[in-house]
Amino acid sequence: MSSIELTSSQKTILTALINLYGREEDAVKGEAIAEEVDRNPGTIRNQMQSLKALQLVEGVPGPKGGYKPTSNAYEALDVQRMEDPANVPLSHDGEPVDGANVDGIDLSSVHHPELCRAEIHVQGSVKKFSEGDTVTVGPTPLSKLLIEGTIDGKDETANVLILRIVDMRAPVEEPAH
Repeated sequence: MSSIELTSSQKTILTALINLYGREEDAVKGEAIAEEVDRNPGTIRNQMQSLKALQLVEGVPGPKGGYKPTSNAYEALDVQRMEDPANVPLSHDGEPVDGANVDGIDLSSVHHPELCRAEIHVQGSVKKFSEGDTVTVGPTPLSKLLIEGTIDGKDETANVLILRIVDMRAPVEEPAH
């Protein structure tokens, strides 16, 4: 599939659709998307026409109707649709976040421990997170890595939280005798 260049507005709307669809597993109403991205429902309808033309969205007619992302939508946004994603929990100010799953952790600037940051890629909206909030990620499935940090910034379009790492630890394996 050739790469599709989406406008930031289309990316935002498509991301919202994928998040809402992931939560509901059902066609998503234009109004719900409009509310999620803070835009007018008319704007959403117009954008959906262009996204349908790009075959990223399909319209579902009828009273229960709305929009569904096509498999191309996930590719266009590079969201891998994992059939059974390993669950990497996320806590926000000490409370587990329902319906959020971490699907990537990028550690940046590991050479400068005092600047250590992690990019946390979340499946689900990062809207409720604010700078300065405490976030705990993990334990991850294999290494059981646990990262604690405070939010330094976020990218709502890409569902990324930027954490300033406060603590990062993995359980110490006892050496086998």
